[in-house]
Amino acid sequence: MTLLYSEVEEELRAAVRGLLADRCPPGAVLKRVESDPCDLDLWKTLASEIGVAGLLIPEEYGGAGASASEVAVVLEELGRAVAPVPFFTSSVLATQALLPTGDALLGELAEGRKTAALAVSFAASAYRPLRGASVGIEEGRLTGSVTGVAGADVADVLLVPVDGELYAVEEAGVELVPSLDLTRPVATVTFERAQARRVGACDLAGVLRSGAALLASEQLGVAEWCLEATLAYVKERHQFARPVGSFQAIKHRLADLWLEVVRARAAARNAVADPSPVSAAVAQSWNAGVAVHAAEEALQLHGGIGMTWEHPVHLYLKRAKATEIALGTPGDHRAALASLVDVPGPE
Repeated sequence: MTLLYSEVEEELRAAVRGLLADRCPPGAVLKRVESDPCDLDLWKTLASEIGVAGLLIPEEYGGAGASASEVAVVLEELGRAVAPVPFFTSSVLATQALLPTGDALLGELAEGRKTAALAVSFAASAYRPLRGASVGIEEGRLTGSVTGVAGADVADVLLVPVDGELYAVEEAGVELVPSLDLTRPVATVTFERAQARRVGACDLAGVLRSGAALLASEQLGVAEWCLEATLAYVKERHQFARPVGSFQAIKHRLADLWLEVVRARAAARNAVADPSPVSAAVAQSWNAGVAVHAAEEALQLHGGIGMTWEHPVHLYLKRAKATEIALGTPGDHRAALASLVDVPGPE
């Protein structure tokens, strides 16, 4: 097992980063969040020209047959750009739920012709997988609702887990609700005797655990951008005729943050190299907090401009805070980790 990046992964990173630099600069993201957050044109390019939509899907279904390591690299780059595309919701969560079924929908997802969303709350976790859901099925029709579903607004198909089974639904009520993360809207999804097609069994807890492990790579990307952008700024910003980055207090804060980010990279890489509950819990319990801390430091060390709407740092802080409570809070993962490694709790 290695935590280093392979040549293939670095080539994939370069392709994704180059496209995002051209099509998804911070200024463009800021403009979109005020109107139509999701950039479907960018998503189609990512899916068709780079093939990210089918990374997890086997070649027999039209995908790339890649591993979680390649997916993690893409998530790092999407996190660095806070890119408003449905990669995590469709090509990670929904695809992982669908993979064991071998359903024909996998081919359409791999080609990017359709997107899907897993109809579970983004605040659900492997430890409480049905949080925010109240859905029942009778005679092939679904009735009920799910709150806080990410990616539902742009999904062609909703994958709904009910009693250990997964159902595909193409018609449902989707109502966007206020979301802290402006680049990843969430919605309340309502089913009123919606026609549903059973696609197979669903290990929802396992899907959410794998999703949490991969989400750590997106959080790593957010933290890396915040650190790099702040380093560049404190080298340029002068006070008392010298760069503010030359002050010892600033050096210490950024050195401490660099160490946190390095550890976050190790945790994220380990979570994809070793897909165990322990690795997932370690990655999320650490990386979620690092992303938030990095964004907070970026906001403060950018001074006055960091507090403005025009500067993109607030997008990173909002993404970090939103993912901190997604798929389990750090506290949830620490509690699970303690149980997994037999650490005794308080009496």
